[in-house]
Parts: sequence; C-alpha cells; structure tokens
Amino acid sequence: MSQFSELPIGAYLQARLAAAQFTTPTPIQEAAIPAAIEGKDLFATAQTGTGKTLAFLVPVMDRLVAEAATGVSVLILVPTRELALQVAEVHELLRGKKLPPAAVVIGGNNERAQISQLRQARVVVATPGRLEDFLDRNLISLRGVHTLVLDEADRMFDMGFLPSVRRITALLPKKRQTLCFSATLLPSVVEVVKQYMNQPQRIALGSTSKPCANVKVQAFEVNRGNKQQTLEHLLRSARGRCLVFARTKRGTERLAKSLAREGFAAARIHGDRSQSQRIEALNGFQEGRFKVLVATDVASRGIHVDDIEHVINYDLPQIAEDFIHRAGRTARAGGSGMASTLYEGYQSLELKELERALGIRIERQSLELQPAADPSLRWQSDPTGPRSSLRPLPGEFIQRAV
Repeated sequence: MSQFSELPIGAYLQARLAAAQFTTPTPIQEAAIPAAIEGKDLFATAQTGTGKTLAFLVPVMDRLVAEAATGVSVLILVPTRELALQVAEVHELLRGKKLPPAAVVIGGNNERAQISQLRQARVVVATPGRLEDFLDRNLISLRGVHTLVLDEADRMFDMGFLPSVRRITALLPKKRQTLCFSATLLPSVVEVVKQYMNQPQRIALGSTSKPCANVKVQAFEVNRGNKQQTLEHLLRSARGRCLVFARTKRGTERLAKSLAREGFAAARIHGDRSQSQRIEALNGFQEGRFKVLVATDVASRGIHVDDIEHVINYDLPQIAEDFIHRAGRTARAGGSGMASTLYEGYQSLELKELERALGIRIERQSLELQPAADPSLRWQSDPTGPRSSLRPLPGEFIQRAV
C-alpha cells in the first residue's frame, strides 16, 4: 500500500484524508490500519514520531461514519493533557460534518465545557485520572464503547496510571476492540496485553529500545561552571527549534528564565503550569515565536511539534526509556535530527549504564572555549543589570570528538 487512497475505507474518509493532504502512509499506518479495519485487536510498537495517531484514528473514524449509533463509542486513553489535545486536533481535521467533535476529558480545562462536549461526542479522548473522576461522579457512561485505544501505553503506565486503566477497563463491555500503541516494550504493557486483549495481532516496527537511526546522538562533559554556557552555544548553533529537557519542575523554571535573560526566545512547560500556559508555550513553539522550549519528562509526551532540530538533555533522564522518548521528539516522520546530552564527570558511569541499557554508543564530544583574541573585546556591558556591570563575552567554541 503506497497511498492512503488504496485503503479499504469509505469514500467519505478518503475525501477527508485527501483534503488534509494525507497521501502516503507511514509503515505503522500501512501495517495497522488494514488490521484494525478488520476488527482485530492490535498491539503495535513503533518509535515515537512514526504516525501512530493516524494509525488508530483512521479505522476508528471510518467505522463511526458507517454506524447509525449515538453516544460514546470510542475511548482513547493518553498519558498527558497535551497529547489528548493533539489527538483531538487530528480528529477535528478529519471528522468533517458527519461526525461530532471529540470530547476531551483532562485536568486543567473548563469542566462545564467538557461535560457539554460529552452530550454529543462519539469519541472521548481522556487522561485516566480525570476520566476516573468523571466516572465516579456519573458524568460519563462507557457502556456503549466498542473500541478502546491505549496511546503511548508505556508512558501512561510509567506515570502510574496502570491501576486507573485497570479500573476503567473493568467498566467497558467485554466484547470490544482494543488497540494498544507503545514506543517501548515495558513489562506493564505486556501485562495489559495479556489480560485485556483478545489474541491481538502483533506489529513491531523499528527498535523499541534505541533512538531512531536518523537521530545523531552525542554527549558533552561539562562542569557546573560552564554547563549553561555549553547549552547556550548549542542553542545558538541551531537554526531551528530546540527542545531542552530538565529533570525537575523547579529546574525547568529556573533554566527557562535564565535563558530568557540571555536573549533566547524561551518558553517552559511542566506539571505546575496551568493548561492555558502550557497551550500558549506549545503554540508559540510550533509557530516559531519561541525557538527554545524547556520541559520536564512528564510534560514532554504531548510535544508533537514538527521540525524540532535539536533535543538537548540538560539533565540526564532518570530511566533509559525516557531517553528514547526525548530523542523521539526530533527526526519525526522520516526527518533527521540531533540529540545532545550534557553530563558532569561524576555522571560518566550513569551515562555508560544508559548506553548499556539501550545498546547504543553515544559519541563523546568536547567544547573548548577560545577567548576573544583582542582583550578589550572580552567584556561587554550587561544591558539587563546595573550600568557598571560587566560580563564575559563567550569568545569562540571549538567542538571536537573525544
């Protein structure tokens, strides 16, 4: 199948795909869509950025167009608010006039508006915690659900949502289709596949434990005195969007504000930011108003932004799977990108353990700062501070492989 027009779907969705300029399916779409249309349960693993959202929305929406039923028929569970909104955006792009908007059930958004959406929705896109809250208050019924989608299941379970998913699944009709998509193969995902799926068809594309081959991975040894300076050099060297990962919410706040003071158009996204603040940061990053986005891992899974040139791990990820997901924010849909990691000397062993866990070699690089040749040019006034304040000019960085 080389074109979406070859899919065994109805004319209406074919027209909607063409109008949205979806022409050539990715490998995961080519493998998953026909099987899902046949009604099979699917357990699909593919690297981040390969087009899994369309792989489940196309068969789901084609079935809904052909049905005369009303009420909630499809439940899509995702780990983060941002991912829920982005799935709903793709649904909106394809639905046309024959299907109502999807209902998005997430924290941080107006509850009254979400309840209003549920009155006519056929598709519900939800985070597990917020959905459980709605279920406890009898604000939603799942009795008519015939299709369950678990999107980015590995991250959802890694974030502690497995008990919620179990409770939610227990409320669904036993006779249903379940589509499970994951970027990595965690034991918790395998457990759910065994317990809640009926002889699923297995689809495995690419490595689930290594970054995409189109991502160049490298690491720079730094110390606390030059860590941010190294980051700033990497950001200035990039022409396109840069995504920077910090380990904590406080660290994300501090780093983004520090970069902004140095003249970078930087936004931040983490769990303590309001939904409107997170949406503004993502939209600004997508639209080019912000060149740099600083994020935590928890918030990162909704960052599906095109053409991210460089992913930079300002802090090492806590687990190996997070490295895969971080690197997967670049080189999406067949593109190329770069993933750099900053580490201090005492973290060398941690970096080697990360390489062993992933079975990869991260190229070591060094940056040497060459001061400006003219001593009179080594200092300049700091416009953000008192008139008398001076700061060193960065000079010129020389990058070498170690």
